[in-house]
Amino acid sequence: MAMPAEFHDIAKRVNNWGRWGAEDEIGTLNLITDEVVRAAAAEIRTGRRIPLALPLKEDGVQSGMIPGRINPLHTMVQINQELFGPGTVACSDDAVTFGLQAGTHWDALTHVSHSGKIYNGRPAGTITAHGRAEFSGIDKAGHIVSRGVLLDVARAKGLDRLPGGHAVTPEDLAEAEEFGGVTVRAGDIVLVRTGQVQVYLAGDKHGYGYPSPGLSVRTPEWFHARDVAAVANDTLTFEIFPPEIDNLWLPVHALDLVEMGMHQGQNWNLEKLSTACAEESRYSFLLSAMPEPFVGAVGTPVAPVAIL
Repeated sequence: MAMPAEFHDIAKRVNNWGRWGAEDEIGTLNLITDEVVRAAAAEIRTGRRIPLALPLKEDGVQSGMIPGRINPLHTMVQINQELFGPGTVACSDDAVTFGLQAGTHWDALTHVSHSGKIYNGRPAGTITAHGRAEFSGIDKAGHIVSRGVLLDVARAKGLDRLPGGHAVTPEDLAEAEEFGGVTVRAGDIVLVRTGQVQVYLAGDKHGYGYPSPGLSVRTPEWFHARDVAAVANDTLTFEIFPPEIDNLWLPVHALDLVEMGMHQGQNWNLEKLSTACAEESRYSFLLSAMPEPFVGAVGTPVAPVAIL
């Protein structure tokens, strides 16, 4: 089914194709300049470090809802093996097979397409089984380090967790911005907390995925207006699921990744960060969220750290 007129109207307003040139492959990450990073470093006051990744394990967040996105299968391939003869140093090695977006991750700009196109107007056919993503693979993202801003939508509403049917709106984001006493600025990485990850941490992976609060189709315009560099949240699907518009699946993905060229992250554990920001009464920090440079990949695991 073709995308509705409402979607295309928003797409025109947030489109960044050609903004950084016809050859650009990283989209809004261009907004993280040296000056932005220098300013972000000044956010460190105490040195307190908050890890934001979920553990990578066989009983992870994936429930089978997304075909092929398997939780990590961890195998020992050597155990105390004396490779150079008896009495020499013994080695242990292991290997892992898993979906690159199985746990806490970044979506590459090539993760979704619509109307036969990916970011910057390139053909979706440039993604192939053997060549992988010819353009805008996650390896092209390089380093992702900038000022992070936590928009704690749940806490701003006095809630531990938003209800499953809640679509996070621009008004919710502005409310959380005011609650945190912070102003989102160009080059920031915005983390949106719904509290939904609590469902997974309590042992209900199916309830974690569905129904889920998440970003509304109206939010890309809010991020575009503020020149946000990247966005991540604490849900499986990033956007509200089931969708807020009947039969319009993953429109926020299409607007963020394809039209705007903005990387997005899912399954980030923002619970400890929420507590720390509340304790210190500040909601900005240095954020290091380096992608693993899998060449041509459409996503990558990430172990982000917020430094207050």
